[in-house]
Amino acid sequence: MVRNCLKLNDEKTEFLVIGAPLYVSRIQEPCTIKIGNTNITATETAKNIGAIFDTHLTLIPHVNNIAKSCYAQLRMLGQIRYNLTEDAAVSLVHAYITSRLDNGNALLFGLSEKHVHKLQLIQNTAARIVSRASRYDRITPILKRLHWLPIKFRIDYKICLLTFKCIQHQAPKYLQDLLHRHIPSRHLRSSDQNLLERKYPNLETYGGRAFSVVAPRLWNGLPKELRTCDDLEEFKKLLKTHMFLKAFGS
Repeated sequence: MVRNCLKLNDEKTEFLVIGAPLYVSRIQEPCTIKIGNTNITATETAKNIGAIFDTHLTLIPHVNNIAKSCYAQLRMLGQIRYNLTEDAAVSLVHAYITSRLDNGNALLFGLSEKHVHKLQLIQNTAARIVSRASRYDRITPILKRLHWLPIKFRIDYKICLLTFKCIQHQAPKYLQDLLHRHIPSRHLRSSDQNLLERKYPNLETYGGRAFSVVAPRLWNGLPKELRTCDDLEEFKKLLKTHMFLKAFGS
């Protein structure tokens, strides 16, 4: 920070201890560090670039925060829905709801189904408000008509898009360095498949959610026409079509 002419604000500084519950529990309380003349106590959550991280990286506080803010916006949208056209309602949902659901959603890969479903309920509510459907109507046909990918597939879509940008050298170098092309020791049919080298973590709950592990797994599972595409806009179209077929079957 001295080298870059930066200075910490002692009173606004916070730190977060991250680790598995077993190891975090061994830390003697209170856990503090000294910044300047101020003793800083460890916090249970910390916000970084719009995402809320917790001590065990469960991202549950982040999901709860998204749910709270989205439902507040949905209540206001529901009150004025009858004064809006469907196109106007869709635009408002994308601006105030979808943008929150998609912000940093690549971090949510590997999250428990319970908490992914919590986010899915937000999208379902938004879809019902837009389409003026009853809470008892099936949500799948509504999402399909609106052409909205479910939350699980939106997460996979974002990671695959980041992977494409890494391969095409359109992503930050620190992400590109995490991925390596699969080069067989001898010529095989997979040599021209544009595959990535797979990594296998020791702990699926933590290491299995890392970008270096998840990206090759999802990328190698894409059809060859997607893996060999080199145009960003074309890749986006093909990827959404692929994800849409996986989500809805047709």
